[in-house]
Amino acid sequence: MEFEFDSDQRLLQRSVRETLAKTRSRPEDEQWSTYTELGWLEAPPVELAIVLEELGYIADPTPFLATATWFAPLAGRLPENDAAGTGVFDGSGEYVLDADRAGEIALLTSDGVRVVKTEELSAERIGVFDQRLHVARVSGVDGLVAGVPDLALMGLAVSTVGACRKILDLTVAYVKQRHQFGVPIGSFQAVKHKAADMHVAIERARVLAYYSALTLAEGHPDAHRAALMAKAAAGECSETVFAHGLQLHGAIGFTWENELQFYLKRALASDLLLGNASVHRRALLASA
Repeated sequence: MEFEFDSDQRLLQRSVRETLAKTRSRPEDEQWSTYTELGWLEAPPVELAIVLEELGYIADPTPFLATATWFAPLAGRLPENDAAGTGVFDGSGEYVLDADRAGEIALLTSDGVRVVKTEELSAERIGVFDQRLHVARVSGVDGLVAGVPDLALMGLAVSTVGACRKILDLTVAYVKQRHQFGVPIGSFQAVKHKAADMHVAIERARVLAYYSALTLAEGHPDAHRAALMAKAAAGECSETVFAHGLQLHGAIGFTWENELQFYLKRALASDLLLGNASVHRRALLASA
């Protein structure tokens, strides 16, 4: 398997970045319309991963992730009329991404997959620390079973990588302009070491996330293990980047006035959804 992007994939990456730079400050419905019009939801796994990484980089507030990686792999299609969608596949319906604003919800039950309109069941949004993230509790459904799609794990992993990349970029910019003892704090060896640790963690997680996307694209028999590895590595990455990014920002990193908070919250939320790093490391050991 090749890990290097081809010319079309590099063009897509550049196009996504340029589009998001123009649309990220617009209302959510306008952002969603742009994504659907450009056909990003229909992208195959590797190209979808490219889009999701860039959406993670801006802490995208739309239901793109849930629609593309929670609903589509269960339903085998996209929601009707460019609506949002999500899936319930954890067996409980406790923490379902975007269930409160989805047009359709795919349910994994003991009788197979059932797609219903959101108004046919109860989906109540619950409060989480990332206020721009919609997480809901779905109730009133019998026969739910657990069976998390590999695409959903890959999607969360690569979105986490994007958020962590943004945290590192913000941190590097800050330590270059913050002075102490007459010099930028970025010139201190201890600061350089923490920034290097962040970079290494991100690159490790990024490689595994794209490896997962490649196995899904090729129908490789190792796809499930690759998805578990990607989600575990992304969780470990978020722990490192969260701790070092917050510490290197100092007191300003704790304030709501600083945009760092949005990406810290998104990285942490992506780690916790569908199980943190420890959960997937244990799953890997069980599957060995």
